[in-house]
Amino acid sequence: MDLLVNEMSHPAFWLAVVQVIWINILLSGDNAVVIALACRGLPPKERRWGMIIGAGVASVLLIVFTGVVSVLMTLPYLKLVSAIALLWIAIKLLAPQAHDAEDTPEAIEDLWRAVRLVVVANIVMSLDNVIAVAAVAKGDYVLLTLGLVVSIPIVIAGSAIILALLERFPILIWGGAAVLGWVAGEIFASDQVVLNFFSGYDPEHVALVAQIVGSATALGCGFIWRSTHKPVVSEV
Repeated sequence: MDLLVNEMSHPAFWLAVVQVIWINILLSGDNAVVIALACRGLPPKERRWGMIIGAGVASVLLIVFTGVVSVLMTLPYLKLVSAIALLWIAIKLLAPQAHDAEDTPEAIEDLWRAVRLVVVANIVMSLDNVIAVAAVAKGDYVLLTLGLVVSIPIVIAGSAIILALLERFPILIWGGAAVLGWVAGEIFASDQVVLNFFSGYDPEHVALVAQIVGSATALGCGFIWRSTHKPVVSEV
């Protein structure tokens, strides 16, 4: 305990905390989009909890993953699987949303479904981001935890702003899905297997094509899904 108090008394510690917070905020723009998209179909009460729980659980998992992420990122096909998972989430978020009354079993079920989407998408998109945060933290879990905990309300606030914009301008939902598809393509193109396969091509060009394909796939599949499925409104 004395060691912790001594560490927190140094200005360098708090400077590093600010760096962790700043990096996490800069890299969490797409995370805020996911949270807003996943929670937009929930009733107001569940929507608030979806944003809080989703962002909180994702941050806790990022703290846990920091110690192993550098090893995980070297595993072949991991980014390919992550990219496919994120693309599926982008498509799923374009599906018609049911608007259930608050505190019904359906609303509670939708809440946890939204939380699962938020957590999975945040972890997938943050595999690279956490390396930057870990580089600042340098294995100091107290610093890392404090920085991410302070970042949570800021990310939630950003999600709330995006959610308000989505409600006012529903067309932005498609923009959010396109962003997630773009990120999925970026993750896909950065996998070592893909880099090796396209070793004769400029990596930046490969990444650009993958990003465009990712966005187009998310929008195209989302359009088909919305065209063939109608939202189910629960009777209360």
